[in-house]
Amino acid sequence: MNRINYDGVMLAMLQCVQAGERLLLHSCCGPCSSYCLTELAPRIPTTVFYFNPNLDSGEEYLKRKGEQLRLLEETGLADFLDCDYSAEDYSRAVAGLEGEPEGGARCKVCFELRLRRTAEEAKRHGYTYFGTTLTVSPLKNAALINELGFSVGEEVGVRYLPSDFKKRGGYQRSIELSKEHGLYRQNYCGCRYSRRPQREE
Repeated sequence: MNRINYDGVMLAMLQCVQAGERLLLHSCCGPCSSYCLTELAPRIPTTVFYFNPNLDSGEEYLKRKGEQLRLLEETGLADFLDCDYSAEDYSRAVAGLEGEPEGGARCKVCFELRLRRTAEEAKRHGYTYFGTTLTVSPLKNAALINELGFSVGEEVGVRYLPSDFKKRGGYQRSIELSKEHGLYRQNYCGCRYSRRPQREE
């Protein structure tokens, strides 16, 4: 079975962008968005959508949001659309999956939760496409994220822009850009369950 080159699909789609088309890009944090925005912003007007109810505390949410805003202010690469911190949304979505291993069923639900809200906001505000920075991480299943993105996009009625931002050295470049901008780089996904193994060591 041939694997889909989602990075190639993204680049092909971006070559066909028409005047007036826009992208709403879900971002988990400033460091992850840094490289993604350098790839996207020159090709399509982009707005960063910060929706991360999975974060384990309001303090962590505000810290990451602040770094995201600072990156955008320093680079001018994208506009910003915020969501309030709503940990209850995440807790309800993953109820019963708390004991799942990292990368398992709980993560799939989390990806879909954030992609769906991004698609809904893209539809509401008239964006042509929606996408996510999540595929820049080597710890995230890009194929799963893209499958969910296409499915959600079809349901909501807005085009999904696939990606695999870790390709072409994207993840390494995100580390370099984070250092250049002095961005806070967290050492866990963000949810309390991804942090738990570290606390138990």
